[in-house]
Amino acid sequence: MSAVWTSLVAVLGTLAGGGLTATVQGRLARANRREARRADALAAVTQLAAALADHRRAMWVVEDRRLSGAPEQAVDEAQAKRHDTRAAIEIPLHTVAILVPALAESAEEATQATFAMRNAADHDALNTLRQAAKDAHGRFVAAARMVFADMGDFVAASRSTRDKAVPVAS
Repeated sequence: MSAVWTSLVAVLGTLAGGGLTATVQGRLARANRREARRADALAAVTQLAAALADHRRAMWVVEDRRLSGAPEQAVDEAQAKRHDTRAAIEIPLHTVAILVPALAESAEEATQATFAMRNAADHDALNTLRQAAKDAHGRFVAAARMVFADMGDFVAASRSTRDKAVPVAS
């Protein structure tokens, strides 16, 4: 009879160990998928923010040259750069809308504010439109900061590390 109990305990121990292992592996896999989604979303937001800043600069150069009466070749060169920077916005804009729907509206607003710099009436209008684009960009980044702060520990951990005071040598 003791051999039966020993075998029964061994089988139950093996089953419990297998079940525990499967549970732990399942939780780790889910955590890894969440982390991968966060990383992909953060990469898309970062790429969009950089692309918007690049396009805003390119828009300003084109419009400044046009309004200043620069030679046509200089304006054409700046326009070619502007087309490249505009194209760089599309993929991260759509990726943000898909991966982080909470940011879709602010991403679109920042994009449209940047596009609005085109064909400014004069330098004052250009500077006003540029500031509006910068402000919309800032709102997008602030919204992203809030979304990622709510997404989990990895963002909070990096934020708490960054915010720690660094002693200054006397």
